[in-house]
Amino acid sequence: MRPRPGHPREGLIAFAGTVRRCALGRGATTVLKREGDGATPLAAMPLTGGYFRPRRAGRRPAARLDLAPIGADLGWCDAPSDRNYNRPVRLPYPASAERMRRDDHLYDVCLVLDWNLRPRRRGRGSAIFLHLARPGFAPTEGCVAVDRPTMARLLGLVRRGTRLVVTR
Repeated sequence: MRPRPGHPREGLIAFAGTVRRCALGRGATTVLKREGDGATPLAAMPLTGGYFRPRRAGRRPAARLDLAPIGADLGWCDAPSDRNYNRPVRLPYPASAERMRRDDHLYDVCLVLDWNLRPRRRGRGSAIFLHLARPGFAPTEGCVAVDRPTMARLLGLVRRGTRLVVTR
């Protein structure tokens, strides 16, 4: 995956002999990722698993990767000072945490990228996901986002440990 020429907040993701459009962070890409900067990290990030919305995604998506259903109480801690920083948590949670059951469709299918998971470094960024794109591939908060047909194709190809490599 690399930024689309002339469009630093969009990317081109290449896989299985095809190249597809994707959205990148509002802060473009960076080597020095920090919590809240809105940038997509330039890194090789293995897939660790993922989530899906049962009612929105339909039945469990066909995937070669473990996908867990997103329940109403699933969150992701984004508070660098919290012991569960960059980990899934149960909502309500006393520290800052993103709600995974969103009102929009972005996390109907959401794959977790191993960015700052092992080892975790406080403030280096949390919740770098591969998820569904907004209309027009509007920028993300630092994740990589693709359209539904691209996600469906990727789900049939990727497995735990498959790396998403973000380059310049």
